[in-house]
Amino acid sequence: MFKIEESADGATLTIIPVGRFDARMHRTFLEAYTTRPVPSSHYVVDFAQTEYIDSTGLGMLLKLREFAGGGKARIHLLRCSPQIKSILSIANFQSLVTIL
Repeated sequence: MFKIEESADGATLTIIPVGRFDARMHRTFLEAYTTRPVPSSHYVVDFAQTEYIDSTGLGMLLKLREFAGGGKARIHLLRCSPQIKSILSIANFQSLVTIL
């Protein structure tokens, strides 16, 4: 399960995964950003309410990056727990997205 927030101008889409960010969220996470009438130019994934991320979760972030323009994508990962930050670091995600 996750929450979705969109800025008033539609430029920023914030996705807030709740619980485990794993295969069970795959379809709904994909729909969260692909079914928007107009794609956002900035994506934020707020992990404040996320307990765990697995390899499927990492893959979902890569799919978001690809959808958002690859190397030109503006993706920020916010409020990661130390465990999630460690997993992202091991997978070298700091070279792909901005982790705050």
